[in-house]
Amino acid sequence: MDSKAKIIFLADDDPEDQEILKDAILRLDPTADIHSVVNGQQAVEYLLNCPDNCLPELLIFDYKMPIFNAIEVLEKIQDIPRLQSIPKVVWSTSNQPEHVRSCMEKGALQYFVKPTRIEELNSIAMQMLEAGNS
Repeated sequence: MDSKAKIIFLADDDPEDQEILKDAILRLDPTADIHSVVNGQQAVEYLLNCPDNCLPELLIFDYKMPIFNAIEVLEKIQDIPRLQSIPKVVWSTSNQPEHVRSCMEKGALQYFVKPTRIEELNSIAMQMLEAGNS
């Protein structure tokens, strides 16, 4: 069995949202290695420059980030063969149908609305980890 830590990439400009999601993921998978950035440009640069042997198993993007939002990040990475098979999920305070649709069209596997209750957060973190295992 592979004991290598799962690498998860998180792009979110809100430090509190980053922290609560990291905590929830680490409660479920204490060995997860979570790399984070605070805007869409940093996300694109990280993914373009990441060595193949360090590529994340899961990409999580906040919808509303500075410089590039989640749709723009998804557009910029969608034609890069080495990133195509990595599951991508978006989480956002927005539940506008056009945001959800656009993210899914650009390659997001799932779209989550940021929760207001800890039970919802735990459920979302579990679903994200399951997406990263597929």
